Amino acid sequence: MCIGASSLTDITTTPPGVSFGARLGDFGDMLRRGDIVLAVGVMSILAVLIMPLPPMLLDFALAISITISILILMTSLFIHEPLEFSVFPTVLLISTMLRLALNLASTRLILSHGHEGTAAAGHVIEAFGNFVMAGNFVIGVIVFTILVIVNFVVITKGSGRIAEVAARFNLDAMPGKQMAIDADLSAGLIDEKVARERRKHLEDESGFFGAMDGASKFVRGDAIASLLVVFINIIGGMIVGILQQGISFSEAAKTYTILTVGDGLVTQVPALIVSTAAGLLVSKASLGEAADKVLVRQMSNYPNALAMSGTVMILMSLLPGVPMLPFFLLGAAACGGSFMIYRGKSQAVAAEASKGTADAKAAAAAPAEEPISTALKMDDLKIELGYALLPLVNSPDGSDRLTEQIKALRRSLASEMGFVMPAVRILDNVQLDANTYIIKIKEVEAGTGRIWPNQYMVMDPSGGQIDMPGVHTTEPTFGLPATWVEASLKEEASVRGLTVVDAATVLATHLTEMIKVNTADLLSYAEVQKLLKELPKEQSELVKDTTPALITITGIQRVLQLLLTELVSIRDLPTILEGIADGLTFSRNPQTLTEHVRARLARQICAQNVSPGGYVPLIGLSAKWEQAFAESTVGQGEERQLAMQPSKISEFIQLVREKFEQAAQEGEAPVLVTSASIRPYVRSIVERFRAQTPVLSQSEIHPRARLKTVGSI
Repeated sequence: MCIGASSLTDITTTPPGVSFGARLGDFGDMLRRGDIVLAVGVMSILAVLIMPLPPMLLDFALAISITISILILMTSLFIHEPLEFSVFPTVLLISTMLRLALNLASTRLILSHGHEGTAAAGHVIEAFGNFVMAGNFVIGVIVFTILVIVNFVVITKGSGRIAEVAARFNLDAMPGKQMAIDADLSAGLIDEKVARERRKHLEDESGFFGAMDGASKFVRGDAIASLLVVFINIIGGMIVGILQQGISFSEAAKTYTILTVGDGLVTQVPALIVSTAAGLLVSKASLGEAADKVLVRQMSNYPNALAMSGTVMILMSLLPGVPMLPFFLLGAAACGGSFMIYRGKSQAVAAEASKGTADAKAAAAAPAEEPISTALKMDDLKIELGYALLPLVNSPDGSDRLTEQIKALRRSLASEMGFVMPAVRILDNVQLDANTYIIKIKEVEAGTGRIWPNQYMVMDPSGGQIDMPGVHTTEPTFGLPATWVEASLKEEASVRGLTVVDAATVLATHLTEMIKVNTADLLSYAEVQKLLKELPKEQSELVKDTTPALITITGIQRVLQLLLTELVSIRDLPTILEGIADGLTFSRNPQTLTEHVRARLARQICAQNVSPGGYVPLIGLSAKWEQAFAESTVGQGEERQLAMQPSKISEFIQLVREKFEQAAQEGEAPVLVTSASIRPYVRSIVERFRAQTPVLSQSEIHPRARLKTVGSI
C-alpha cells in the first residue's frame, strides 16, 4: 500500500511552475493537431445552433465566415486542377453549417432584442443593412432577393449541372482509362509505380466529381434556407415588436427590416462567393492550369477578335446620345492591345524562324557522321551496278526503267507468292567492271551477269547460237547462248523470230529467278507477324486459339518457308492456318505439318502446274522405286531418315533426268508423283539437280484435276 500511495503522489503532484508550463505545452500540442482543431470547430458550430451568442461574438463569427468564403474563392482561382482542392466538398459542408448556425444565432438576437435598435444583432449586420438599404427597406428587400436569385438560379444551378455531367462522364470513362493504364504497363511504357499513381489519380478524380455532384445541393439548400429565414425574421419581428414590445408599426418595419436584410446579406454574400468558387472548380476540369494563365493565353491568341471589338466600341461612341468617353477609351484600349499582341506574335515567329535557320546551318556545317550501329544493318535484297549501268536507274531522258520493272516485279510476286517482297536497294560499285551487276540476298552474292544498257539481248528460242554481229555471251539467268546487238538490229532480229529483250528486262528477269529460288529466306519473322495481323477477324480467332499454346509464330514461319521452298504460294493463308491447326492434333513437326497443309492446298497446287492444254502432265513413280524408298527409310516417327545406297540414288537421278528430258522434247513440263509417305525424301533428291521440278504426293492431286501421264520411272 505504501508503494502504491507513493507512486500516486509522484504522478499527480509536481512543482507549481513546472505544472503550469507543462500544461501550456500540452495545450499547444493539442492546437497543433489538425484533427482536434477540426473536431472542436465543428462542435462549436453545432453549439451555436443551441446556445445564444452575444452581439460582439456574432460579429467576430460573421467576419470569420466572410474570410473563409474569400479564401475558398481565391484557392479555386489559383489551383491548376480540381484535385488540388479535393477537400472542397468537406469545406463546403462546414462553411454552409457555419452560415446556417450564424443565421440561427442572429435570428435569436433579432427576435429577442430587435426592439432595442438596429444594433441588437451586432454592428456587422447593422452596417450591411444600412449600406444596402440606404434608408429604404424596399430597396434592401429587392437587392437581397436579386442576390438570392443570382445565387440559386444562375450560379448554383449551373455549377451543379457541370458537376453532375462531369461525375457521369468520369464514371463512364473509368473502364477505358483503366484499360489504357494496363495497356501502357503491359507495353513497358510505364512502371508499376506510375501505374499505381495513375489508378489512384483516376479513383480520386471519380470520387471528387461524385462528391461535388452532391455538395452542390448544399449551396442550393442554403439559398432556400436564407429566403425562409428572411421571411420568418420579418414576420416574426413585426409580431414581437408590435404585440409584445408595444412599438409602432413603422418603427417595427424599419428596425426589423434593416436587421433581417442585413442578416440575410451577411450570410448570402459568403454563400454567393462559395457558389462562385464551386462553379470555378468544376469548370476547371478541362483547363489543366491556373485560370488566369489560360484566360490570358486563349484570349490573346486571336488579336483580330480584340481589334474588331475595339472598332465596334469606337463606332458606338459616335452614336447620338451615347456617352462618348467610356466607349471611345475602351475601344482605343482594345485596338492598342490587339496591335501589341500581333506585334509580339510576329516577333516571336521571326525569332523562331531565325533560330530554325541557324540550327539548320549549324547542322549542315557539322560533319554528318553515321553511327557505328548502321554498319550492322543488312539489306535483304541489293543490286550493285557497274558505272556503265547507271543509266538504267538514272537515264538522261528522265526514265527509270529498272526501278519501274522492280516495282512491277514486287507487285507481281506479292500476288503470286502471297507476301510482299522486301524493298530492293540499288547502288553503284566502282570496283565492278563497267557492265557487270551483282544481285545480293542478305549481303551474300546470289547471281551476277554482264549487260549493255544501250543494246538488246537476242536469243534463239531453240537454244542455238545467234549469227548476228555483236557480243556473244551467255544469258545470265538460264545459261542459254545469247548475243548483244546494237539497237539498229532490233527490228531485223524480231523479223527473224528471235527473242529480243532490253538490258533492264534481263536484269529484272535474273532478279525474279533469284528471288524465287530464295523466297523462303526472305520470309522473315516480322513479315509473318504482319500477315497474321492483317487476317480477317474470323481467321484471327484461329491464330489466337493455336498460338502460342500449340505452336509459336516461328513454327508457322517455318511451315510457310517450307511451302515457299517448293514455290507453293502462301496467299491462301486461312487454308494454310486451318491445315496447321488440324495437323497439330497429331504432330508439331514443321515438315509433317507442311505435308498435311499441302494436301489441303491440292486444288491450288494442281492449278499451279496445269499445262496450256488444261491438264496436269505427270510422271509416276513405279512400285519398284516406291518400295525402294520405303525400305530405305530408317527410324520411327519424326526421326525417320532416308538411308539409300549411293548407287541406287545415282540410278534414280539418271532415270529422272532421262524421263524429264524426254517429256521436255515432247513439249511437256510434267510433275513427279509419289506416295505421301516418301514424297519429302524424293523431293530432297530431286531438288539437288532439278530444283524447279515439282514433286507431288498422291494426296495433293485434286479429284477434279485433269491428268495426263507422260511417263513412269
